Amino acid sequence: MSDPNAGKRAAAYAAADLIQSGTTVGFGTGSTFAFVLERLAARIRDQGLRVRGVATSQQTTELAGKLGIPLAQLDDVTGLDLAIDGADEVDPHKNLIKGGGGAHLRERLVAVMAKELVVIIDDSKLVAQLGRAFLLPVEVVQFGWQQTRKRLAATGCEVVQRQKNGKAFVTDNGNFVLDCRYPGIADAAALQRTLDAMPGVVDHGLFVGMAGRIVVGDAQGRVRIID
Repeated sequence: MSDPNAGKRAAAYAAADLIQSGTTVGFGTGSTFAFVLERLAARIRDQGLRVRGVATSQQTTELAGKLGIPLAQLDDVTGLDLAIDGADEVDPHKNLIKGGGGAHLRERLVAVMAKELVVIIDDSKLVAQLGRAFLLPVEVVQFGWQQTRKRLAATGCEVVQRQKNGKAFVTDNGNFVLDCRYPGIADAAALQRTLDAMPGVVDHGLFVGMAGRIVVGDAQGRVRIID
């Protein structure tokens, strides 16, 4: 039986093998990134790798702790040698939609501290245009969120409040997430500027011009890197 996670695992392991001993690395969030931690734990055990991470979510913090991978706080480091994270979509210009796990604000704060953001995906995440299939997550403050929702809808999207277990999803930062369905995002940079300036919006899942190498795995476990 084929492994449905073969592409994710291959990309994650390849990215984990980029990490050099003695470095501080930004740790992403999500199912693909969990394989990075799996590989790092093995390298620490078998190769004596010395690494410390800065986690982007409580989920990652807990998993790294279980695997015995040392962590530091973002405010306690002066920079990051590398950040590794997944993405929900990647376009031909290496622009990203992130935030399927609701950790995009912390992921951005970590990514901007890194010398390079390495993105790990399986090949199904490569798209011709962002937003045609995946909803764009927008993190908003709870106060007046319905008004923020109206402002978002005016940009040409359908807006749905994210739910979890029958309740409004709340991020690690105490905010709501509004998922926005666009017919496609023709100009990611322009939409990013609009969202950055919108009252009530804390952050969003558009990462424009931030990615370095894109590590892509396929169903056969093969890996290619887009520079």
